[in-house]
Amino acid sequence: MNAKRIWLSSPHMGGKEKEFVDEAFATNWIAPLGPQVNGFEEDIAEYLKEGVEVAALSSGTAALHLALIILGIEQGDEVICQSMTFSASANPIVYLGATPVFVDSEIDTWNISPYWLEEAIKDRLAKGKRPKAIIPVHLYGMPSKMDEVLEISLKYEIPIIEDAAEALGSSYNGKKMGTFGEISILSFNGNKIITTSGGGALVSQNKSYIEKARFLATQARDPAPHYQHSQIGYNYRLSNVCAGIGRGQMLVLDERVKRRREIFKKYMEILSDYDIESQRELPGMFSNRWLTAVLLKPFDSTINNKLRKELEAENIESRPLWKPMHLQPVFKDAPFYGDGASEALFAKGICLPSGSNITDEELAAIIKKIQLTLELR
Repeated sequence: MNAKRIWLSSPHMGGKEKEFVDEAFATNWIAPLGPQVNGFEEDIAEYLKEGVEVAALSSGTAALHLALIILGIEQGDEVICQSMTFSASANPIVYLGATPVFVDSEIDTWNISPYWLEEAIKDRLAKGKRPKAIIPVHLYGMPSKMDEVLEISLKYEIPIIEDAAEALGSSYNGKKMGTFGEISILSFNGNKIITTSGGGALVSQNKSYIEKARFLATQARDPAPHYQHSQIGYNYRLSNVCAGIGRGQMLVLDERVKRRREIFKKYMEILSDYDIESQRELPGMFSNRWLTAVLLKPFDSTINNKLRKELEAENIESRPLWKPMHLQPVFKDAPFYGDGASEALFAKGICLPSGSNITDEELAAIIKKIQLTLELR
């Protein structure tokens, strides 16, 4: 067994983070908001381009919650959400008393199926329900088929909230993920490609949305000399100290993307003899390869479980793919549209260690263990 645990995706500091954090301490900005928050927002906006503005928040979930509020989602409304994702993509819908309508994946990128997306919209409209938003997710950093998703959004006049929590550094036709939605969200959780320990961001080209997000995220305090509140607010702003970590992380983002892509390439090259599949990076797509997720032929869930246990026995973390939301007990009564693609992916797929701080020696050891397990199946 490895003495040192090899994590699926752990934080990876670049070296400059402490300088920004030390500045926060030196200036006594140990609070939500402050110069590092302002600078972090500017750094993200400059990286994403497309004229976006950014509100730095305490989590990607907080960003998604505020995005729904800003777009007017209320109790009784319906919001379409990709089924194959982490629960944080769907939970904020329920926070507001709205109903998630789950849509299946397509088998190229494993993201929201444009076909089933349109089928869901048509059926909800036939039932007298107009979905108020669409939430596509760029699974494991792989861009969704955004041309088709945007076309459907425009056709039915339903805004997109782009969940780019896993996709910072990815792009589609040269345009960064996180810039395609009416509102987009990012995550800087500890396992993401860069981290602020915990944190997220709301992104939009609409300045009024950003101003509204910042207002709501600071308890919706009215501009008065006393504490006055005309709306319900939230404590969702990012700490100035955590933002300092984020500023240092932004300096190494491209390096982190490069390393994750190298790790993915090494896995696929060496394991190609075992006939594995992964998400397809279609023309125009550039994935940050946040996680290397694979399907192992003959697509038997037994071998995935065996491999996961064999890796764990060597102190190596791996995990199954996201369990689709329509299979989750908490969402058992929510509408679902699809043909079982996400269920099949969940049953047959596994996420392999992909952290940018994995050494070449550790990667070689992981791959050797995978080879041995697959040869003995």
